[in-house]
Amino acid sequence: MDDVVFKAIADGTRRAILDELVERDGQTLFELCARLAGKHGLTSSRQAVSQHVAVLESAGLVSVRRAGRYTFHHVDTSPLAAIAERWPHRK
Repeated sequence: MDDVVFKAIADGTRRAILDELVERDGQTLFELCARLAGKHGLTSSRQAVSQHVAVLESAGLVSVRRAGRYTFHHVDTSPLAAIAERWPHRK
């Protein structure tokens, strides 16, 4: 599972998506695209952002909740915590 998570966070756009969801969880794809363009200068298409979100979802870093016509994206940092526990901090 670690390899999937490492591959997911290796891409700068995906890290920016996670940053945005940490800052404001539960965004739609439209909101994510607007925030990526406005704050990060990333002008990826909605389809490209959707593909990035799918990679993050496959890694367990993002979950999706559908409500009517809307799809909301939520961050889950527990896979990152599992990686951090792999190498305990020593002084």
